[in-house]
Amino acid sequence: MSGAQAYRRTVLIAGGAGFIGSNLSRRLLAQGDRVICIDNLETGRSANIEGLIPNPGFAFFLHDIVEPFTVKGPVDRIYNLACPASPPKYQRDPVHTLKTSFIGALNLLAIAEKKNARILQSSTSEVYGDPDISPQPESYRGLVNTVGPRACYDEGKRATETLFYESHRQTHVDVRIARIFNTYGPRMDPEDGRVVSNFVVQALTGQPLTIYGEGEQTRSFCYIEDMLDGLTSLMEADELEPTIFDPMNLGNPHEFTMLELADLVLHLTGAKVKREFHPLPKDDPLQRRPDITRAKTLLGWEPKVPLHDGLIPTIEYFREEIDMAQQRIGGVA
Repeated sequence: MSGAQAYRRTVLIAGGAGFIGSNLSRRLLAQGDRVICIDNLETGRSANIEGLIPNPGFAFFLHDIVEPFTVKGPVDRIYNLACPASPPKYQRDPVHTLKTSFIGALNLLAIAEKKNARILQSSTSEVYGDPDISPQPESYRGLVNTVGPRACYDEGKRATETLFYESHRQTHVDVRIARIFNTYGPRMDPEDGRVVSNFVVQALTGQPLTIYGEGEQTRSFCYIEDMLDGLTSLMEADELEPTIFDPMNLGNPHEFTMLELADLVLHLTGAKVKREFHPLPKDDPLQRRPDITRAKTLLGWEPKVPLHDGLIPTIEYFREEIDMAQQRIGGVA
């Protein structure tokens, strides 16, 4: 077909310069979609998308979705991935974190309704708080502190799930809600502040691994490619299934203690560093493991990449990032 490029569909990604958003942008572009990326670069990184800028199917807009905005032309799909997700970053400006979760989602829902677009909300396992059951099914209502240091993120995401639910009921906008559990892989920010990036960067730079509490708290780690499979499968799932509009867990059900993760990172990096123990932060969940029965049943989805295998390219990515940072410092000096 001559003339203008024909695209499969136009996809708007809020938070498209972030870890998940930039990886999703690459996948959708490779599949023939046109991608509109919106990010205020508060936690997203321009380095994540600089290789996409020359692509005629990719457009980047520096914008904070808390502020209203318009999009010219058709939009078929909207992924809302906009919100700091690591505690050090979402606690930096907790009021803005809340506004991003709720007001930003409200602005995106308005676009979805106007454009007749399907919209996916990236919710989080944090809606379960510090759970008293494991694994956590979607029916579990959570154990969340509404006035704790994590509340700006936890409660912002919980309120946004309600917003999506009520918007679907009132205006029939086609919504999807993904409760994302810990995800890792290339294009994570080395200064992200979450455990995989912390351990790997510390190991590669010869620093002690920071372990909170006794290291017996657990997390479940999903490799980025598996998460992208889950997100896109949920987005494209048949809307005739009546429960597809309800929240759905996406994550890897295999559970690891922080000590087990530390041992694996040290083994794969070959680092000879100590572990440094610190007090457990307030409201830090002791257990995190998804029940993915609904995703397996409705989407036919489950993660395929074991933690060991996913850490190998993740470590190589961080090694390259650290090497480039050191070269920049050497160039300045």
